[in-house]
Amino acid sequence: MTAPVYIGDEISAAGWRLAGARLAVPAPGEETAALVSACAVAPLVLVSAAVAARIDAAALAGAASAMAPLMLVVPDPQGEVTLPDLAARLRGQLGLEP
Repeated sequence: MTAPVYIGDEISAAGWRLAGARLAVPAPGEETAALVSACAVAPLVLVSAAVAARIDAAALAGAASAMAPLMLVVPDPQGEVTLPDLAARLRGQLGLEP
């Protein structure tokens, strides 16, 4: 089985490397290509929220909705980019909130 791939900043990547992940620290403008490349080789792709904010929206949505590999956006350790409120999104989709 292949190791998961983490796409994010160098500092966070060091921690993910200790957990056994392979790493991608894309240069500015290369985030979408890094996601496409990781999805081609890994069973699990973890993307920092900061990098996810710079990935092409269609590519990110496509990777998130694909059956394989599993792609997750993980919190930004610096807290500069927040994750979307999943509970509010689900309530809206279910018609529980306007």
